[in-house]
Amino acid sequence: MTHEIKNILEVAWLWQQQGLKMVLASVVSLEGSSYRRPGVRMLWNELGEAVGVVSGGCVEKEIYRQAQQVFTSGTPKMMVYDGRFRLGCEGILYVLLEPVTIIQELKLASERAFKKRIAIAAESYFLPEEGSQAGMGTLLQLEERSYSMAPESKIQMELEPTCFKQHFPPLFQLYIIGAEHDAVALCKAAAAIGWEVTVVVSPEEEKTMESFPGASQMITPMYDDLSEIRVDSQTAIMLMTHSFTKDVQYIMGLQSYHPVYFGLLGPANRREKIIDKVLEFCPTISNEFLEQLHGPAGINIGAESAAEISVSIIAEILSVIRKQQPMELRNKSGNIHA
Repeated sequence: MTHEIKNILEVAWLWQQQGLKMVLASVVSLEGSSYRRPGVRMLWNELGEAVGVVSGGCVEKEIYRQAQQVFTSGTPKMMVYDGRFRLGCEGILYVLLEPVTIIQELKLASERAFKKRIAIAAESYFLPEEGSQAGMGTLLQLEERSYSMAPESKIQMELEPTCFKQHFPPLFQLYIIGAEHDAVALCKAAAAIGWEVTVVVSPEEEKTMESFPGASQMITPMYDDLSEIRVDSQTAIMLMTHSFTKDVQYIMGLQSYHPVYFGLLGPANRREKIIDKVLEFCPTISNEFLEQLHGPAGINIGAESAAEISVSIIAEILSVIRKQQPMELRNKSGNIHA
């Protein structure tokens, strides 16, 4: 959800510069099941424009209707949406609606946090009952300081509000090593779900940023100096150069890296040949590093085209980082998206 709060903050600042009033809608509690879980947010402006979603579409219109009171009064409001009697949802959503003002200190602090890949947190204080009430609202924790989403309205602890706490890790980042059409398709797909994508191409490739829609950056390091690649617990690497020699060189150059996911394009016998060649040149490379290579990368969904292969790869990355065994949802008991 980190990319969602990042987008909301960026758009909120833009709308604020245009003089528009805004209301932030945050799902802070849930009884039963819903399309999405607590912690999802969306932002409306007074013109009826929105960014973000909190459901599959069945709740948003009601949120905007009830937000009109907040636009007018400037007082936060709790909205209770009972989806048991409507199509699409089967639970009761508790949605905090609050006016938004972004001070410059918050804007700058959030930009630093996202750039430096520092985790942030949010605390939303609310009363779990329908109605307007001053003193409710959301605080963002950045750089050991709290910032209110609406500085002019103070959160009143004497109301003994319920607090919904949320942790936002650094944006998930994907390094795509390769420049062929399937790398372009993977770049587009990964960017569409909010990942920060860096494309790594060899220096001799005649490629530009425009070649990779959705990429945050493109780098062209030498094989023996990959220090520009910064790996943390929110990082995946996908190696897809279509060159046996390049793959071997990149793997040797990345042997000290341990991303949460490391994928290798191509069939299983190609993976074994690459590993054999790597061991020939670098016999001291650790088994731990080699065992982390997911090759062939992706989940078996019968993918054929570049776009379908990108779906397969992203599905496997998600299954790994969320520790889920891929299966048909009709065979899963309990909540389907938890």
